[in-house]
Amino acid sequence: MAEQLSILRLIVQASVPVQIVIGILLLASLTSWAIIFRKRALIGRSRREADRFENRFWSGDDLAQLYRSIESQGGATGMAGIFEFGFREFARLRQSGATSEQLLEGSRRAMRVAQLKEIDRLEHSLATLATVGSTSPYVGLFGTVWGIMSAFSSLGNVQQATLAMVAPGISEALVATAIGLFAAIPAVVGYNRFADQVTRLEMRFDAFIEEFSTILQRHAARGGGVAPLREP
Repeated sequence: MAEQLSILRLIVQASVPVQIVIGILLLASLTSWAIIFRKRALIGRSRREADRFENRFWSGDDLAQLYRSIESQGGATGMAGIFEFGFREFARLRQSGATSEQLLEGSRRAMRVAQLKEIDRLEHSLATLATVGSTSPYVGLFGTVWGIMSAFSSLGNVQQATLAMVAPGISEALVATAIGLFAAIPAVVGYNRFADQVTRLEMRFDAFIEEFSTILQRHAARGGGVAPLREP
């Protein structure tokens, strides 16, 4: 507790520029933590929704019935949204008398568009984490340098300088570096973790698009409707 109060006292006694730097770093840290908690919930939900959809997709349900169920819920995201876009485009092109190549190309294009929208939604604000993680140490270092300069400049009118005279000013300045690291480390860890999870989800989406395109290709080649799914 005494150490915590000491740090608070150093912040209060620091010069105004150093206090401004510390305030910016604390704001950046709060922002990054808010993004971390929000992204953790969003990506976790996307993974669970993808698991549930894949289980239902491969359970043998009729694709048209699955599509109507998803469409009735409105605003499908993730793998379900990709399926909805692809199936809708496939059905629309089939009714217009498109060839099998046009059916497959149109549905794949629609699924890719849905995938790009989903990846953009998942990656939103990750750049902020990267910015906080890469710049916070330098911002903290700026506050430290400024504080040390102020501490040494105050010795200009002193005939005999001692370590005890500059130690408080240097300690105040070093707090800025510590807070910069405190803001940067969670942001870097969060960015790396979430970027990896988004990449893995993107790979799952790619695999689903290829699998679903293969199924649609077989139905397009037969020239019939989308029959109940019995794929292994």
